[in-house]
Amino acid sequence: MICVLASISVKPGKRDEFLEIFKANVPAVRAEDGCVEYIPAVDAPSGLDPQVLDENVVTVIEKWESLDALRAHLAAPHMETYREKVKDLVAGVALKVLQEA
Repeated sequence: MICVLASISVKPGKRDEFLEIFKANVPAVRAEDGCVEYIPAVDAPSGLDPQVLDENVVTVIEKWESLDALRAHLAAPHMETYREKVKDLVAGVALKVLQEA
């Protein structure tokens, strides 16, 4: 199992527009071979230290059956279409690809 945490920094004031486009693509991603989980998440105020809230970050929580499935996902035509639609909304992306220890 491969787990991915993708932190997507969106331009100020663009989070809702980004999430609308992102969520429209979710069914296509979930239908991909090897996709176990794929959800967008935003910071939830908890009052817990050392949490740092950022209203301009969307964290995508993903689980894939294999690294090959993840690579196929990144190359999927609907992902290219999605990237084109959000390119002017995104300020940056950080990716963590993890496996069980």
